[in-house]
Amino acid sequence: MSEPNILLNVNGIEVIYNHVILVLKGVSLTVPEGGIVALLGGNGAGKTTTLRAVSNLLAGERGAVTKGTIELRGDRIEALSPAELVKRGLIQVMEGRHCFAHLTIEENLMTGAYTRTDGKAAVQQTLDKVYAYFPRLKTRRTSQAAYTSGGEQQMCAIDRALMANPTMVLLDEPSMGLTPQIVGRCSRS
Repeated sequence: MSEPNILLNVNGIEVIYNHVILVLKGVSLTVPEGGIVALLGGNGAGKTTTLRAVSNLLAGERGAVTKGTIELRGDRIEALSPAELVKRGLIQVMEGRHCFAHLTIEENLMTGAYTRTDGKAAVQQTLDKVYAYFPRLKTRRTSQAAYTSGGEQQMCAIDRALMANPTMVLLDEPSMGLTPQIVGRCSRS
């Protein structure tokens, strides 16, 4: 049996905050093409920091990868900007339901398709697909995001990432704010 292609390879990374605080040491993981990997651990174990290292969002927190390598499809990505990573198909959904409060649910979703170049029909097809994942968003599509529930905002943040038609989605606390019924339905999809 042949070995699956590796989509993401994190090898022995070390992350330091404020030039002195060692937060991660020797973290390694691989994600095969089409695979699902979960990072498990208690609060403060480094799950969010690991995701931020992969998506290169540490600078905003005064953090940096100081050792190790991170590769996406065999290419080193530590020096790429988050925007360049999005263009390569790597999207992170941050913890905490980050939505554009003044935009409607559908406008929020469409911001996720901003970098797409495959045409309006393909974007509409993806929009239909994400509404099928979370039908509640379709009924609330004209509601301003600020006036939706925390669970609806979390669904919106996840679906906005999917609108980019990514190769890889990093989800930080994806079930936060979702009802147990929705979490159960998503885990079966």
